Amino acid sequence: MNHAISSQIVTTLLLATGLLSAAHADSDGAAFVPQLPKYIQECSACHMAFPPGMLPSASWQRIMGNLTKHFGTDASLDDASTREISAWLQNHAGTHRRVSEAPPQDRITQSTWFLKEHNQREIPSAVWKRAAVGSASNCTACHTKAAQGSFNEHDIKIPR
Repeated sequence: MNHAISSQIVTTLLLATGLLSAAHADSDGAAFVPQLPKYIQECSACHMAFPPGMLPSASWQRIMGNLTKHFGTDASLDDASTREISAWLQNHAGTHRRVSEAPPQDRITQSTWFLKEHNQREIPSAVWKRAAVGSASNCTACHTKAAQGSFNEHDIKIPR
């Protein structure tokens, strides 16, 4: 068995057991990032725990530094949790070219790459208004494996 196949088998087994989750859209070849249980616990209580590779380090730093006004909500955490999650986000933040610039207001849905992937031609604005979708930040509405960190185009099902 060659090394590439062996590596794929190990990665598949780790994904299946939940020990790893994809960092960002697997179609861009991003690495897999081990999920931080504290991040999942705290952040997915209100929304999907977005893969850290979706934003640059500077965005995560601002987000974690202003949890009292987290997109209109007080998402304050104890100091230890804030430090742990912040360090993990900084360590796994997006570094590839398409996330090198912080999007307006550090919103993933306003990033250049997001707007390109979800352009009006492919995703009409009416889709975002559907009750089953609600907003562009509700990744799990269309990306059936988003909670596992996979945004592969083959796993998209847009609700009617």
